[in-house]
Amino acid sequence: MSSVTRFAPSPNGLLHIGHALSAIIAHDVARKNGGRFLLRIEDIDVARRRPEFVAAIFEDLNWLGLSWEEPVLVQSEHFSEYLAAADRLIQMGLLYPCFATRSEIAAAADPEKTDPDGAALYPGLWRGASAEDVGQRMAAGDSPALRLNMDGALKALKAKRGEKPLTFVEVAEDGTPETRTAEPERWGDAVIVRKDVPASYHLSVVVDDARQGVTHVTRGQDLLAATDLQRLLQELLDLPEPVYSHHRLIKWSNGQKLSKSNQDMGLRALREEGATADDIRRVIFS
Repeated sequence: MSSVTRFAPSPNGLLHIGHALSAIIAHDVARKNGGRFLLRIEDIDVARRRPEFVAAIFEDLNWLGLSWEEPVLVQSEHFSEYLAAADRLIQMGLLYPCFATRSEIAAAADPEKTDPDGAALYPGLWRGASAEDVGQRMAAGDSPALRLNMDGALKALKAKRGEKPLTFVEVAEDGTPETRTAEPERWGDAVIVRKDVPASYHLSVVVDDARQGVTHVTRGQDLLAATDLQRLLQELLDLPEPVYSHHRLIKWSNGQKLSKSNQDMGLRALREEGATADDIRRVIFS
């Protein structure tokens, strides 16, 4: 069965060798069985998007010898689709507005409870708020985030699936598939639509994977926990379930992962120093 894979970078910095690993794995998985490799520009964070970084993505991937289908999907051109998906969740009674600031959340949160990213687990400040309170904040010009009522979402999931657990298939580097149980409750009442843009990473990625027919999501181990919440959204929105592979991360000797902000092992810098695409493959697969 042919695979549809994708590489989905954010244009808020230059690509580094860790991105090369993700892109090459996704490309090679598709090419190995006559499948399709897609490129997606995940730029919902429009404030940090830079045209020069978009251009650099194409330049670096071409240098690596990768090719992809056109047209390239650019997320900032599809906010209406993400809002339509959010509206479905609203109609199900699963999203609610939240005006809490980060400082307010930090002050009210239990320091012993964090989400998989290490952030304070949302303490429910606006869960169950009255229409009057919400209306007053809206009238004052405040923009809310929309959060998922996790308890309600799990109840809706149970109504659809009964006692059948929420799972996903994780494929190891040697190709061995393993069925794992998703634990979306670890994320609490996660933000599904941000205050500043009409989407979030978790919502946009499941909508786009479904729209593009992605069958095999290959990405770094740091996004493994995100699969739990994304599988929940897929089930609630009746979206197809892809197979997942979360590859190892390339890190410094001290255990820290590479960073765009520091341009650690940046592809442009390596190219300017005389490295070739074959050199990159030898390094990342050695």
